[in-house]
Amino acid sequence: MSKWRSEMTTTTDIATLNTANFAEMAQAMGIGADMSSSSKASTLPRLRIWNSSVMGQVEVKGKMKNMEIIPAGMYRLQKADDSFVYAESIEIRVFVQRFMYKRYNAEEKTYEKTVMAEDLNGDLKDNTGKFNCGKPAGYINNWGDLPKDRQDFLKQIKRVRVLLGEVKLINPVDREGNEVSSDISPFIWEIDNKEAFKAMGAPFNTMGKQKRLPVQHWIKCGAEERSLATGASFFLPTQTVDLNNNIELQEADQKTFADFLEWIGNYNQYIVNSYNEKVVETVSQEDADLVDQYIDIEGE
Repeated sequence: MSKWRSEMTTTTDIATLNTANFAEMAQAMGIGADMSSSSKASTLPRLRIWNSSVMGQVEVKGKMKNMEIIPAGMYRLQKADDSFVYAESIEIRVFVQRFMYKRYNAEEKTYEKTVMAEDLNGDLKDNTGKFNCGKPAGYINNWGDLPKDRQDFLKQIKRVRVLLGEVKLINPVDREGNEVSSDISPFIWEIDNKEAFKAMGAPFNTMGKQKRLPVQHWIKCGAEERSLATGASFFLPTQTVDLNNNIELQEADQKTFADFLEWIGNYNQYIVNSYNEKVVETVSQEDADLVDQYIDIEGE
């Protein structure tokens, strides 16, 4: 874990993991939402399911041919140096869960993202100077009355379950298909598919009912293929959690937990700074202060 920590400033206000105080820790780890409803941060290795196969040149009978090296549906961990490691299945130990909105801007080929929060019940500032990437808070009652272009825009805004923790890749390989070491790695996983969002909330419900914290258990994850009407396919995560195997917390876990919280704080500050820069470009500072004051009051 030292590589991603080294780029961060240390804090004297160290958070403490305490399995005896479930309610307090559940709130800090961001699992309360699941239970109630059955400067830029340094780089963390990014985890996701890769829906495309990886092709490569393979010598066959003295001739080089383009063949599939990594099949679709593998988990892919993108490391800080932009190298990739793949595995058919993984185990994750989640230290923190958060939620945010995200939208891909096809014209500018950039992602619009909000701050990470413990739930999606309020308005979240984003890096474009708006809230929720342009989505109004709450349920949209008059969806059918909206113009099609407005509906299409809103469909582009994804709610995201963000998991941060440690991952073990089972029998990992590099993008050439060569076996590599399987050390435990920190990770961040932004889950924006609607079905995957729901599926990966299930283990937190299960642990919450048993008054267990996510950090006390490894979650085993695989992937299952789903077909589209077009003939294409995609993959969704599967998950199981064994509540009989309990992880005893170590001193290093306290520091890891605090580092993840600090990473989120740094990320959120980066988004807020981007929000403020965009707002200043379009409205006066007096109006911007008024908006901030109104949001703070509403939040309280």
